Amino acid sequence: GVQLVESGGGVVAAGGSLRLSCTASGTAGAVPGWGWYRQAPGNDCEFVASITSGGGTEYSDSVKGRFTISLSNAMNTVYLQMNELDPEDTGVYYCSTDRLFMGVTCPPSSGDWGQGTRVTVSS
Repeated sequence: GVQLVESGGGVVAAGGSLRLSCTASGTAGAVPGWGWYRQAPGNDCEFVASITSGGGTEYSDSVKGRFTISLSNAMNTVYLQMNELDPEDTGVYYCSTDRLFMGVTCPPSSGDWGQGTRVTVSS
């Protein structure tokens, strides 16, 4: 199966920036699409951004204009550049090959998901 490994989380002050990375291995070919999701304590899993292999992107309203999703040239790594971070952005961020996940809890028990990387934004 596909293995996804995220990195780049950490603690940052409000207004700061972080860049998350997610690298895929074990794929037979190019990943057709990627999604970033996040989950904060007490909250449902929330869609953050997605990108297709053709470069089409989608963002949640809460991050639009602040976050940018992109792909590496080798198309095996997806990035999430997060600027103007707010304490509301705090949570565990997950990448997935599922661009359309709508479950309550992430990661689910099936599908290709990373282990998560924690982002904490202090006020």
